[in-house]
Order: sequence, then structure tokens, then C-alpha cells
Amino acid sequence: MACVAATVAATAALAAGPGFAAGLGVVVADPPPVPPAAPRPEATGPHAVLAPPPQQAAPSGPATPSVPASPSVAVTPPAPASPSAPAAVPVPAIPSVPSTAPAPAVPLVPETPAVPAPPAGPAPAKDVPAFGAYLDYGPRGVARIAEFSRWLGGAELRVGHTYLPGDRWSNIEGRPGFLAAWADWRNRRADRMLVLNVPMLERNEEGVPDAEVRALLRQGAAGRFDHHFRALAERLVALRVPDTVLVLGWEMNGTTYTHRCGPDPESWKKYWNRIVTTMRSVPGQEFRFDFTPSRGKDAVAWTECYPGDDVVDIVGMDSYDQPAGMSFDEQVSEPYGLRRHVEFAAKHGKPISYPEWGLFRNGDNAEYMRRMLAWMDEHRPLYNTLTDYCPHGVWQCDENPEAAEVYRSVLSGRTGGPAAPPVSPSASPSVDSPASPPATEPAPQPSADCTPLDLGDWVEHWLGGKLCMRADWWTRFD
Repeated sequence: MACVAATVAATAALAAGPGFAAGLGVVVADPPPVPPAAPRPEATGPHAVLAPPPQQAAPSGPATPSVPASPSVAVTPPAPASPSAPAAVPVPAIPSVPSTAPAPAVPLVPETPAVPAPPAGPAPAKDVPAFGAYLDYGPRGVARIAEFSRWLGGAELRVGHTYLPGDRWSNIEGRPGFLAAWADWRNRRADRMLVLNVPMLERNEEGVPDAEVRALLRQGAAGRFDHHFRALAERLVALRVPDTVLVLGWEMNGTTYTHRCGPDPESWKKYWNRIVTTMRSVPGQEFRFDFTPSRGKDAVAWTECYPGDDVVDIVGMDSYDQPAGMSFDEQVSEPYGLRRHVEFAAKHGKPISYPEWGLFRNGDNAEYMRRMLAWMDEHRPLYNTLTDYCPHGVWQCDENPEAAEVYRSVLSGRTGGPAAPPVSPSASPSVDSPASPPATEPAPQPSADCTPLDLGDWVEHWLGGKLCMRADWWTRFD
């Protein structure tokens, strides 16, 4: 009977909508977050890239988004998609290349005790550009930073890079728990930098048609979505990471993301201005906004999307080794390529960055790795983060041994110490011992006197969460 009663009540709630459900004692609990898409390449065009595979237990490739059950984080978002050239292994579709359907939440509680990281070495010289790698979206990505550093002979990774899921607005606002581990890592050292890719629209990797994108951009330019970005800004300030670098609307010159610029460049620029103005209005913020297209022209010249010097702090570029057969010199000289990027930033008085870069269409290309590292040493970006999963990476991808050796040999010496024996990525996270408890936010939980009802993903998405039936629901009609 209880089962029948619950079903009847749930059906009535659905028929009448969420407001009526509340009257019946039906509680809507927040659904688990959909993991962000990992960086992934465009599906078409000269910069097309294959999306990274879903997260595997073994670290041989990029991990897909997961929902961690670690003490510092209540939930983990989906992985990002890859750049207009890479694909998502954790799913945000990575910049200029990433994205796929969210993977099921997977607890990230290690079966064995975490291995403490060695004491942090001296801070790197100020003239050495900050670098890091995208290693995973959630707590596992934070844990792997120390392992990656050991693989590089103790080289200091000062940049942590992750993505917000672009599936729904609640995740773009920074779902409770997702960013806590990253904020804790950032706050352990003053010279660290947190880089966060932020989608400008929900359903960011769902193939929304141009006409709808155009309408959404115009709504954004008129202020319809301001409150979502205010919520994100307030969350970052509350987590004590007000100086986060925000890679907003990355690879806007491509076709992968709903936040693309091509359907209406003028509205896109106005919308970017509204987002930046809204987030800068939050007390305590010190955000830096990174305008990052994918290398080359792609669907539209990225210069047509530049929103203005007053709302851009950094001019970035996602640059993978593609298309097939293109030499590094051609990547430098092509229209809207590496040289144009450096010249454009200098003209506008902005530092440059490379939030996503790595191998791709030309396989294990040691020459590309050598030349790209030399290019960055010459042009001194504010930061760079390698996309470290197959086919782009060097540590979590066994397919690129020659390029991996170049990367390791160049960066291992940055601390002045000898290169340590290679350290393989481990399945169990190993984290630095925190100087203080991480700033966590409790995830909303269903009430103990409430029985969850399984009504299917579609219904739960429509309602905005799971339904749960109170044991005393019938008393509401007395």
C-alpha cells in the first residue's frame, strides 16, 4: 500500500508541477552533478579532434568526469571537452577540442592510505613562466599534481587547471563541493594559480543549432543569465580563491560549444561584457578573464570575437599539434596562428597564455614538443597547461614516449635538481598534507524521514532533482 500511495502521490505531483509536489510533502533533492566535459577537439574542420575516452581505472588516458566522495569534496563535476582540436576524457569538451556525455559518478575514496607528498621545494624563480597540466577534473586531478611533479624530478607545478560542467546552470554556478579541493590546493602556497574554464551557456556540448545559439546569446547580452555568474563569483570568493583565472567561453571561434561566437559575434561580445561586469561587481573579487580561442581561423576569425581591452586581462590560445602534416613553422605562420596571437596580445597590452596544448594529429611528435616548449620559453606566457591524456599528453599516455622524454628532459631541470626516476600515474590519489582544513560546502541531502522515488532521469531533470515522499504525506489532507 505504501508503494501504491507513493506512486499515486508522485504521479499527482508530476501532473501538477513542482509547486503542487511541495504541498504533498514531496521533496525535490538536488541531483548529482553531471561531470564537466574534458577538453576535446572539434568534430569537423581543420582543427577537428576526437573526444577523449571516458575515464578509465588505469591512468593511461584522460579520466572522465567523476563525482568524488572524498573528505574535502562532496561531489565532483563531469570532465571538460577538448579544444577545437582535443576531445574530452573527463567530459567539459575541451577547449578548441573537447566533450561527450557525462559519465556516472564514481567515488574517489582511495583503498589505501594516501601517500604524503614530499615537502614543497623552494619557490621557482620569478622569471620562470608558471606551468601545469590538466590531469583530471576533480580531487583526482588535484592528487595527481604531486605525482606529476615527482615524475618531473620535483619541478614545481604552480598551475592547477579544471573545468566547470556545462550541462546545466546549477553546475556552471559551481556546484557545492566541486571546487573545494582545488581551492584548498591553491591556498596552500601564495605563488599558485587556479585556472577555471567557465561555459557561457548550459547544454554547452549538445549540438544546439545556430538559430537557437543566436537567440541565447542575445538573451545573455540583455542580462537574462547575469545571476548565474554572480552566484559563481560569490562562491569563488567564499572559497578564498578570488584571484582565479577564468577562461570564459573558450574556443569560441569553433563549432563545438553552444557558447560559440559565430552565429552572432556582436551579441557574443556584449554577453561577455555583461558576464565580466557582473562578476567584477562582487565584493572581494580579483578575477582575471582569459580570452582563449583555438589556433587558426576555425569557423570564424577569433579577432572578430574579441570583446575589448577593458574586459579582457589575458589573451590565450588553445594550440594542439594539428592538422595532420602541418609543421610547427606552419602553425606559427598560418592565418590567426601562433605568431598572430603573440602580436595581437602585444598590440593590446595583454599577457598571453596557453590553457590547452599538446600532441594530436601527428602522433608522438618529439619535434612539435621541443618547438612548442621553446616557443613558450621565448614568448613567456603568463601560464601554460598541457592537456595530459591520450592522444595529447605525456605522463598519462603511453602512446607518446618520445615526446614525453622531451617534455620531461626540458622541464625536469627547472628546479636545478637531477631528474628523478619516472613515476607512473597511480590509480590511488596521493595528496599534499593540507596546512589547514579545506573550505568545503556541504552537499544538500534528502531528509531522513523522506523516501526517495526513482522516476527516471528525464523526470528528475524536469523537476530539478529527485523526488522523495514523506512518510506522513496523507496527513496533509486532514
